[in-house]
Amino acid sequence: MRELSELTEVEDPAWPVLGEELRAASVPVEVLDPDGERGAAALLRTQVTVRSFLGAFLLHSGGAFVDDGWLRVYGSPADDNDRRLPSLARVNDYPADAAADPGWRPGAGLVVAHDVLGGVFVLQGGPAEEVGLPGRPGEMVYFAPDSLRWDALGAGYGAWLSWMLAGGTEEFYEGLRWPGWREEVRRLDGDRGLTLYPPLWSEEAHRDLAATSRRVVTMAEVLGFERETAVGLDEPDPGFLGNV
Repeated sequence: MRELSELTEVEDPAWPVLGEELRAASVPVEVLDPDGERGAAALLRTQVTVRSFLGAFLLHSGGAFVDDGWLRVYGSPADDNDRRLPSLARVNDYPADAAADPGWRPGAGLVVAHDVLGGVFVLQGGPAEEVGLPGRPGEMVYFAPDSLRWDALGAGYGAWLSWMLAGGTEEFYEGLRWPGWREEVRRLDGDRGLTLYPPLWSEEAHRDLAATSRRVVTMAEVLGFERETAVGLDEPDPGFLGNV
């Protein structure tokens, strides 16, 4: 296990580049203030350096609402922002006391973001046959609320985040947005999501997405319903979807 200094005292830290991408994003982005102590603790647990976008984001950001909050990317928020957006550490059930459990590591993958529909972005954590997720170690995978299945995205965290900030949300969510979605989404905190009826995985929803009935519920309810439905429809159990 590397010491904190090994993770932070590096050449070519990523934050100057990532910070500029956040400021110059093609979509509306709100970056929350970080907590340095919590960020350092999360960095130490995650064991990534600040040369990576993930490490830089963890240490220097309290998380971000991307594209008016459609996408929520987790960081290390200051205490007063916890109610708006949980930390990556909380979402992944990091132990509160590192000294009491020094060998703890995330399981199949690291949940790094959710979207308002209950989609889950995970950094894949090991060989597919061992962790039960598609893709390769270090590749981003996505649990899609319209298929209730995991898909490998073919990119790592840095490339994925750069794409989202550059407007990739428009392409990625094509066919899953309706007129007026911004007004419905931008007022939500990060622990809230939307359920649709008919549900996203139904043909009825996609025939007229604007006509669906949408309800604001806790993200925990959205994720729990997705997991229960996947199992009920004889899809593979998606496993851990994050603690929000």
